[in-house]
Amino acid sequence: MYSTEGGMDIEEVAHNTPDKIFKEYVYPGGKLEGFQARKIAFNFGLSGEAFKNMVKFVTNLYNAYVGLDAAMLEINPLFKTSDEKIIAVDCKLNLDDNALIRHPELVALRDITEEDPTEVEAGKYNLNFVKLDGNVGCMVNGAGLAMATMDMIKLSGGEPANFLDVGGTANAQTVEAGFRIILKDPKVKAILINIFGGIVRCDRVAQGVIDAYKSIGNIEVPIIVRLQGTNAAEAKALIEESGLKVQSAILLSEAAALVGKAVSA
Repeated sequence: MYSTEGGMDIEEVAHNTPDKIFKEYVYPGGKLEGFQARKIAFNFGLSGEAFKNMVKFVTNLYNAYVGLDAAMLEINPLFKTSDEKIIAVDCKLNLDDNALIRHPELVALRDITEEDPTEVEAGKYNLNFVKLDGNVGCMVNGAGLAMATMDMIKLSGGEPANFLDVGGTANAQTVEAGFRIILKDPKVKAILINIFGGIVRCDRVAQGVIDAYKSIGNIEVPIIVRLQGTNAAEAKALIEESGLKVQSAILLSEAAALVGKAVSA
């Protein structure tokens, strides 16, 4: 995707003047064809030496995207000099973590001191964690369910403090690690655990909640748990027999309402 109207407000350009947003489609496993690179240069309104340099630049850009196994490669802005050269003034490159095994030279460049410490720690336990600015800690399995959970929290008057997807292989150890990471945020006023047991077993998650509670000690913030699916009944029994002060709900809306009351108290 490219445009002559780049900058910070590209979304506004797409909304107000969609004709100024150009797209080229490349089939997976294929390559950017020569005619496509020339079409891009033409749509930029270039000619002569600048046209040739843009064709070369775009081709190299696509080859770099594929060769690095990138998830995203963005150049903004792109600059044409007075002597017809094409220069990338700024670049944003996201790599596919699953492909890093093929790029040890890129792994060697990583500087974890430049990353959020909680996200680094979460990565050690294969937890998908993103720090946010809210007051409700979230622990969910599955990205789609996590997004829906965050929406319900906002509708109930809370603000998500994080995105935390424990994945389909969550166990007691990963749940406890997730607990510890969430509780490092002093702004968290409640924790919502929303697990749908498909592959993951709800009783394993429940055991993780119990283990975390016992290991961490006194947890001051309210904990609301919704466990549905595989071994949900066993999970509920485990939590009830543990004597923990954990509120449970069947529906996501009920759980979100409990969270709303907790953060407004």
